[in-house]
Amino acid sequence: MKPPVNTYALIMAGGVGSRFWPASREVLPKQFLDMMGVGKSLLRLTYERFLDTCQPEHIYVLTHEKYLDLVLAHLPEMTAEQVITEPSRNNTAPCIAYASTKLHQLDPESVLVVSPADHVILQPAVFTEVIAKATQFTAQTPGIVTIGIHPSRPDTGYGYIRMGEAVTTGKHAVHQVLAFTEKPDRSRAEAYLSSGDYVWNAGLFVFQAGYMESAFRELAPEIYQHLNPQVIPYNTPDEKEAILKHYPRTPSISVDYAIMEKSAATYTIPADFGWSDLGTWASLYAERSRSQEENVLDAELLDLEEVSKCLIRLPAGKLGVIRGLTDYLVIDEGDVLLIYPKNKEQEIKAVTQRLKAGDLEGFL
Repeated sequence: MKPPVNTYALIMAGGVGSRFWPASREVLPKQFLDMMGVGKSLLRLTYERFLDTCQPEHIYVLTHEKYLDLVLAHLPEMTAEQVITEPSRNNTAPCIAYASTKLHQLDPESVLVVSPADHVILQPAVFTEVIAKATQFTAQTPGIVTIGIHPSRPDTGYGYIRMGEAVTTGKHAVHQVLAFTEKPDRSRAEAYLSSGDYVWNAGLFVFQAGYMESAFRELAPEIYQHLNPQVIPYNTPDEKEAILKHYPRTPSISVDYAIMEKSAATYTIPADFGWSDLGTWASLYAERSRSQEENVLDAELLDLEEVSKCLIRLPAGKLGVIRGLTDYLVIDEGDVLLIYPKNKEQEIKAVTQRLKAGDLEGFL
């Protein structure tokens, strides 16, 4: 099974990744970092994953305009025309509306796969199979396919999708979507897990670009009025100037709320391909190989005693001497040293907000 030849990949790479502070900064967010210790950035790994799905010239990156040069440095095979830049961060709905309309104008038959740049996929061959099924389905059926992940635990940090009847048979069957639920409490997550009717929302979407453009026109006119082809001269020298003027006027809202929950033609493919959303240090710790003491070590020089279940990240050439730590994050980025309980990592975002309020934005 192969994806249609008019398949395009859109890699979302505009976020700051504040929960990965102090490694992830405004000037160098996590998508440009080697978080997996393999010598490649998360963006690079995502790009290479899509080479089995579509032609290299059909891979686009959507990012904030300040990261254009960084994207091209990490992906030198790409042209500047393959990097779609947004002048303001208005969440995922406006940027997907922008990219979908642009690519629909470029190729009226385009089928678009939208993927975050910061996901880990441990079984890329299975991922490619699932994406091929999704692109084939959406090429023939107007609608939106979201890739669902079979939940392995009652996680309250993910959105959940309630699956309906299967509309296709065989491997990687496509199901109707009955409902979306954002980050349920523990008891509801446990009920979802035991029912077998729910999957995690992985934030991976597949659709005809033309269908998505029409969905914004009908379901989110407050966005489409600023980004429709009558307002933006797509794929012309005047596009950038028009985007600079009109894009910041769009409301800040996620595509889940603006489109997915309103669309009557939403489907899901439940899948397992070793997926992880690298949203926090703990999720990175869970995906990395660990030492005998269950430490994840990104450091060249260490002298450790009675240290276990820690994630330690030090600059090259720096010696770390640590004793008596369990379940801690030790992140040394040169100008910032973070030593924080791993089980309280959700509070790190609040730390960055305090620094911002305290005129310490230079460290963010």
